[in-house]
Amino acid sequence: MTHHALPRWWGRAAGAAGTARARFEGNAARGERRSGKAAQARLGRAVRPLGEAVDGVVTGVVLVLPDGAPESARGPSVLARASALPLARSLARAGRGDGLVAHVVRYGGRGWNGTDARLAADASRAADEAVRRYGDVPVCLAGQGMGGRAALHAAGHGAVNSVLALAPWLPEDDVAAQPEPVKQLAGRRVLIVHGTNDARSDPELSYRLAERAKKANRDTCRFEVHSDGHALRQHQAEVQALAADFVIGSLLSRAYARPVADALAAPPPLGLRMPLAAGFGRALRH
Repeated sequence: MTHHALPRWWGRAAGAAGTARARFEGNAARGERRSGKAAQARLGRAVRPLGEAVDGVVTGVVLVLPDGAPESARGPSVLARASALPLARSLARAGRGDGLVAHVVRYGGRGWNGTDARLAADASRAADEAVRRYGDVPVCLAGQGMGGRAALHAAGHGAVNSVLALAPWLPEDDVAAQPEPVKQLAGRRVLIVHGTNDARSDPELSYRLAERAKKANRDTCRFEVHSDGHALRQHQAEVQALAADFVIGSLLSRAYARPVADALAAPPPLGLRMPLAAGFGRALRH
């Protein structure tokens, strides 16, 4: 399958980039309307740590799901995919000697779109493609923002053994609507990570979801990144180290670092409000 590099306008002045990006996404959306059907999610090539090749036997696959929008008919966001690449590269680098392969999923569009739950459907299709490509290997769904919501929803796929949801976007509680599902998380390892200063995705909503998920699946934990926002950039090194510890431990049946093991074992609220310590990657990996 052809791998699409970032467009030529990448890195130019913000105004030119915005114009070109809008043109690119508008063309994608118009292409969908002309064809009369939605574009399909794709895996593309495996993400490589910079300067390295992906070789050998694949023992686990992590599918990184970019952020999205609650409602949109536009095509997939190039910027959202680019923002997901650092996590995918860090996971590929951490598991490069153990047969771990990472992909950033290319959505068919950027909108969740109500009951269509389009990004969750894209995540399931991507898991199907991972099975076709790599065979019977465990899959972790790792998503940011709306991608975190998609990862949680698509966890019931037969190949998925774990879910990593970073600052998942969740709808506000509504007594007239069905609550976010949690039954599909049974039998999976689940880690939710949320910044306490997230102004886009309310961290209390992910805590409430984690509370309900813990009742359906004891292998659920949640870490809080104090003072960090939606993108989790302030403590990016610690978040990436936590993500790598969880993904490798879940996919390759390795021992988790002590804080992760403690969070999974602790009852609510302790295991669902676990603080992410500074220097996690340096101090606790072995």
